[in-house]
Amino acid sequence: MQTALAPEFKGTPDGEAAEAILRKCVHCGFCTATCPTYQLLGDELDGPRGRIYLMKQVLEGAAPTRATQLHLDRCLTCRNCETTCPSGVQYGHLVDIGRKIVEAKVERPVAERALRWLLKEGLTSPLFGTAMALGKLARPLLPASLKDKVPGAAHPRAKLWPQQEHPRKVLMLMGCVQPAMLPNINAATARVLDAANIQTLVADNAGCCGALRTHLNDHEGGLGDMRRNIDAWWPQVSAGTVEAIVMNASGCGVAVKDYGHALAHDPDYADKAKRISSLTRDLSELLPDIVEALRPRLKKAIAGKLAFHPPCTLQHGQQLRGGVEAGLRELGFDVAVAMNESHLCCGSAGTYSVLQPTLSHQLRDRKLLNLDELQPTAIVSANIGCIQHLQSGTATRVLHWVEALDEALAAAR
Repeated sequence: MQTALAPEFKGTPDGEAAEAILRKCVHCGFCTATCPTYQLLGDELDGPRGRIYLMKQVLEGAAPTRATQLHLDRCLTCRNCETTCPSGVQYGHLVDIGRKIVEAKVERPVAERALRWLLKEGLTSPLFGTAMALGKLARPLLPASLKDKVPGAAHPRAKLWPQQEHPRKVLMLMGCVQPAMLPNINAATARVLDAANIQTLVADNAGCCGALRTHLNDHEGGLGDMRRNIDAWWPQVSAGTVEAIVMNASGCGVAVKDYGHALAHDPDYADKAKRISSLTRDLSELLPDIVEALRPRLKKAIAGKLAFHPPCTLQHGQQLRGGVEAGLRELGFDVAVAMNESHLCCGSAGTYSVLQPTLSHQLRDRKLLNLDELQPTAIVSANIGCIQHLQSGTATRVLHWVEALDEALAAAR
């Protein structure tokens, strides 16, 4: 697809990057068949092809409108379209550029601006933990819209962190909301890795991966989060004391693996960012080592059936498919993915479930119907947003796959 960039975008990093991406697009429309919002709304402008058309117009000088902004807002950034695209169009990078440009040109209503500010500042604030603790205490009294976002009581083993040292060491990002919302995911990760003779280290100054601010169009704030994390990890990385930086939230994983791209034009951080991205691993990428170490401890088939929901950030963003199910099966779990639409987003998508609640709940309920066909004992996933979002719509227990493995290890002792 040829694009004649408007003068204001010629020679700029965003303009050149967008032009290179658009050049690959043949506008075939294969992506519409796998776009969740197009499936729900049936509007060409709420699918990747239509959104690309809107962004192309803006890059060529057309004035974006509030309608342009709304169509881009309704995109989940699930990147399913990237998996489907025969031309390899990097839609995720393109939509980040498009949203950034439109955000600068179209003023949002005051209420929207306030909500977005509250999300990007509140969810990354040190006070979020206190707010979540109060929310858990008052959970029975909360309206349904807030109760959906507040988990029940913390897991009894959430504070049990292994103390043993091992020659093999990894850094782990705790995340911005995970320690307050579902702290057992981090603790279970450390315990499982410890059982596999891998020590988990945490850099105290590391925080939000940067995705939250970036997807809320605070690009400078997102880059600031990335630089802070690089600074926090760099002493261990430069000393060669860790073999990987492990992400147990696939949404953070796809963001940190993209640091090299995001900071490519920063002379002070470009090389460091590239190194950090090359070391980043989703937890599932360590499963072969975990399986080898733990298989002798889990000799018998584990009771119950797990339905695995692969997050979009895992299967489309990181292009990792089948590893979790295969690893869990090798360890004795009965696990399956939904027979229908396992590739589609559950509707969580970071802050999307707050900003687009109607579409988000429709996608959640559609996902749960497909998962329920498996008649699972529990549903497992690999991203905190998916886990809490799905749990808000079902009585079936939803947890991280590493928590299920940790519980099986505890029962086998």
